[in-house]
Amino acid sequence: MRNLIAVKPLAVAVLSAILAACTVGPDHVRPSIETPDKFIRADSSVTSTAPSVESNFWLTLQDPFLDELVTTTLRNNHELRIALSRLDSAQALLRGARYDQLPTLTASGSASDVRLSQDQAPGLSRDQRDGRDHQLAAQVSWELDLFGRLERSIEAGKADTHALSADLQALQVSLVAQVVDDYVTLRGLQLRLQVARDNLESQAETLRLVESGLAAGRGTEFDAARARAQSESTASRVPALEARIALLAHRLSVLSGRTPDALVDQLQAPSGLPALPPGIDPGAPGDLLRRRPDVAAAEYRLHAATARIGIATADLFPRFNLSGLLGSQSFARSALFGRDSETRVVALGVDWSFLDIGRVRARIAAADADAEGELARYEKTVLNALEETENALVSYAKSREEDAHLQAAALQSEQAARLSRTRFEAGVGTLFDVLDAERTQLQFQDALAQGRTRSLSSLVQLYRTGAGGWPEILPARKALAAPVAGAGATAREPARL
Repeated sequence: MRNLIAVKPLAVAVLSAILAACTVGPDHVRPSIETPDKFIRADSSVTSTAPSVESNFWLTLQDPFLDELVTTTLRNNHELRIALSRLDSAQALLRGARYDQLPTLTASGSASDVRLSQDQAPGLSRDQRDGRDHQLAAQVSWELDLFGRLERSIEAGKADTHALSADLQALQVSLVAQVVDDYVTLRGLQLRLQVARDNLESQAETLRLVESGLAAGRGTEFDAARARAQSESTASRVPALEARIALLAHRLSVLSGRTPDALVDQLQAPSGLPALPPGIDPGAPGDLLRRRPDVAAAEYRLHAATARIGIATADLFPRFNLSGLLGSQSFARSALFGRDSETRVVALGVDWSFLDIGRVRARIAAADADAEGELARYEKTVLNALEETENALVSYAKSREEDAHLQAAALQSEQAARLSRTRFEAGVGTLFDVLDAERTQLQFQDALAQGRTRSLSSLVQLYRTGAGGWPEILPARKALAAPVAGAGATAREPARL
């Protein structure tokens, strides 16, 4: 009864403190940033039937190989696996940190057999210097989070984990855009390679006509030399284009988590460039900001920085720690669980660094400054997102206009080359006219292939800035192999791909 009466004031004090608990520091509020109602560079002719920037755009290109390539990349890309491992680690640590809000329970036990020397226990017999001790105990400790230090710490950790999740999504957006852009660039280079080879055949036919005329006593060696020079100049384009195609095939293989040679054979056959959609509906700027994972990550980091102000502020107030011990101690093992062997402790500890107020205030000021920096970073991310989208819209619109002009120029140059060759064969035109027309034809056909590739790249960029339609596909988790036989506990074989 005396023990119960002694504990009562302590319980009342703890209960009163818990009821008076509060969470110090500011709460996170999403910053308010004014955004325009619509993008100024949005195509006003786009109708409601136009594809949205939220759609899975690579599917609209209707290329099954590209679809498989994107899926494989999202599953096996090593950068994504690294980012996922960071997220998994943060989530595991957050789960562990949540236990800081709960009582910590531990147990211990010991048994000892001691013999003291004659010098340690003078005057005692040998049997009297022998002793045994047996102890069992369970300890509990609990920090009473009266001012929200632990709660703010969990809040900051949770926001940091959400930021890492958004980083993973942003990496997915960037990686898929890179894969599609590299694939489109490769197909564009294959088209340019075909243009070079077709023109090389045409120029070889012109050279044959010149050499036939020279053998028949018509023309000069100067004409033949000029025709050979132009043919060799066109031929020089082929190896350079083949090299760039090979490099992109290697890059796509590695991006999808495979060896550099894995896709070379599959990408060998040209498939042409897909058609461009007539227009893209970018949606409203507000919707864009809600989709962009980099904007979400910036806001989560601002949230975490705001919570850390509360962590620092909590040091202005005392910390209360409730601890207890229940155990048994006896020299004789048979009496270990006897009534008279019982031991117990109940204590309330108070830790208050009020004498270190200068350092506490400095930490609060540093946390305030960090939050102000994260706010500026968030606002910068929002403005960059709007700017990138406006830039992508104007680039895509202008690239389509460029395509129209280049297509007309390529058609006219092809007709001019055909007419000049007909005139030359009829003896009306000159070889210079033929060579000039063929050089112009190659120039404009090659420019058209490059323009089409740029247009598709600008389309990819537009979808990347919109961050819409990205699939919820996470990379595959691959466990490490079992430890090597005979090796230490930390030795592991690398995971085999």
